[in-house]
Amino acid sequence: MSEYDEAAVEETVEEDYTSEQDAMAEEDYASDTESYDDAALEEDYDSSPVSTVTESFDVDGDGYEDSTISSDGVTLIDSDGDGDAEAIATDYDGDGISDDLMVDADGDGSVESYASDTDGDGMLDTYESDTDGDGLTDQVSMDTNADGYVDSVATDSNADGYADTVITDYNADGLVDEISVDSDADGTADTVLSDDDGDGFLDTAYTEAVPEGDSFQSQTGQVI
Repeated sequence: MSEYDEAAVEETVEEDYTSEQDAMAEEDYASDTESYDDAALEEDYDSSPVSTVTESFDVDGDGYEDSTISSDGVTLIDSDGDGDAEAIATDYDGDGISDDLMVDADGDGSVESYASDTDGDGMLDTYESDTDGDGLTDQVSMDTNADGYVDSVATDSNADGYADTVITDYNADGLVDEISVDSDADGTADTVLSDDDGDGFLDTAYTEAVPEGDSFQSQTGQVI
């Protein structure tokens, strides 16, 4: 082989090697770019404010989902299909879950019930009601342990702005553990009936005239 032929061979090999390096570099760049784009898209998706939560309402408790119209965090609820809203739900923080609910069940323009999420856990836990239609709240029901069930009901029966009767389920078993009654509206309980042994019967009564702990339980377990 002549010197000219040997030089030509070496040149060809060098060109092929260089071309292969360029191809590998280009492939690595494309791979890195693709990974970057995927990460960027995933980050944009995660940071998207669009909520995937879907709420449904059954304000009248008939077992059927009520018709709703939502805009800018406010949902109008038509429970009877007459085209007028019987309730308004509001989502203040934009997480897709309503923070309060106002209900006008009879459509007279006055709110009879107001429910709110006071602890921000996404569940309505406080319910204020106007049971006598005078425009003032006279009953407050609360879910104090966030289990989805009401465990405390305070009622103002004489419209003085103070609770006269408070019914409490302390252990979340669905049974009343204590009834406290303020009969003279002085802000202090005059009578307290309690279930001390958890059998579902109020077995102990305390009044201002009777020392705490005295039992007034009949043979059937009912308080006398």
